[in-house]
Amino acid sequence: MTCYFKKLLLTTYFYERGDIFNKSGICSIDSAHHSCAHTDMDIRLRDLHAFDDTKAGVKGLVDAGVTTVPAIFHHPPDQLSLADDVDAATPVVPVIDLSLADDDRDKVVALVKAAAETVGFFQMVNHGVPGELMDEMLAAVRRFNEQPAEAKRPYFTRDFSRKVMFNSNFDLFQTQAASWRDTLFMEMAPEGPAPEELPEACRAAVVEYAAAVRRMGEPLFELLSEALGLPSAHLGRDVGCLDGLTILAHYYPACPEPHKTMGTNRHSDPSFLTVLLQDSAMGGLQVLLQNRWVDVPPVAGALVVNIGDLLQLVSNDRLRSVEHRVVLASASRSSSRLSVAGFFRPHNASTRAYGPITNDARSPAYRITTASEYLAHYNGKGLDGRSALDHFRLRPLSPLQQIDSVSK
Repeated sequence: MTCYFKKLLLTTYFYERGDIFNKSGICSIDSAHHSCAHTDMDIRLRDLHAFDDTKAGVKGLVDAGVTTVPAIFHHPPDQLSLADDVDAATPVVPVIDLSLADDDRDKVVALVKAAAETVGFFQMVNHGVPGELMDEMLAAVRRFNEQPAEAKRPYFTRDFSRKVMFNSNFDLFQTQAASWRDTLFMEMAPEGPAPEELPEACRAAVVEYAAAVRRMGEPLFELLSEALGLPSAHLGRDVGCLDGLTILAHYYPACPEPHKTMGTNRHSDPSFLTVLLQDSAMGGLQVLLQNRWVDVPPVAGALVVNIGDLLQLVSNDRLRSVEHRVVLASASRSSSRLSVAGFFRPHNASTRAYGPITNDARSPAYRITTASEYLAHYNGKGLDGRSALDHFRLRPLSPLQQIDSVSK
């Protein structure tokens, strides 16, 4: 076990006992031979740096043999509430068969429209991505994350200009509580990395899977365009929603105390559209609807689609980017969870401007912004429970609109 892990675990031990400070307010965790004045924030920042400097992520903690969750990962109890019970026969997040569009396109457009305008999520089956490729993509994510830490360290960075980036919690130093998750980011379009820049453990699967998701994106954006009363090619080609694709491969290691932490904090997505491949065994994805957390159970062969912030902005609030999170089930004590998110979004440096489409009587709800400005704001604030869209809204929601937004 490295000295970084030892120090992090030692801090956690004393923090949980309440023994970090003696009666005079002097830090007492290092040794009896010297002491230093530290605020709680100083200690937390030190522990965050100690964790980050290992470049091994959460999986490194697990490999080091942790039996408790370090304090930097502790979430307030009120943020760890379980999902409410719902009628299993009436799923809140609908399952849509895309193959039906061949025979009854108007019906599928209506289903997509209803989902995008209300819950902001739907699961799609018969989407054209082979099941074998989906399985191989998840297996590749496991291969990458379960190899020795030394093999992953060359990809570890917090430089958002990199096309391939591995780290734990992109907002580690902004968030109040870290999440139990490691992520491999890969910007695959408009111009992807050179093949040798991708980790060998997942290279072939990532290239093939990203291509399949991008192909699937075109008919998806056509359906959404028609749902908004626009020409089929408007969102994908004219607005540019298909221009960029970033793959985020998430790995949630086994957790000794899943009741103390989260897989992913409450957030909405910095994308036009997100296509999620989730682990069929673990579940854990929850959506915030009517001020309650609702499970999105895995469906065999399905991909989960959700509206992102940029599409809510472009659609002028007609389509909803809904907050969601990942909780760690009790099974997480012994098993890891995997998911792969495909973000249809511009690259971080894009200067293309986006603004609301006003093809009805509504006034623009947002100011025009560039992709780089929006993503810089999102990355800068982190997953703090506040919508990044509020920063770009031209007028605040009225109390009645706020109630309507929550009740949908």
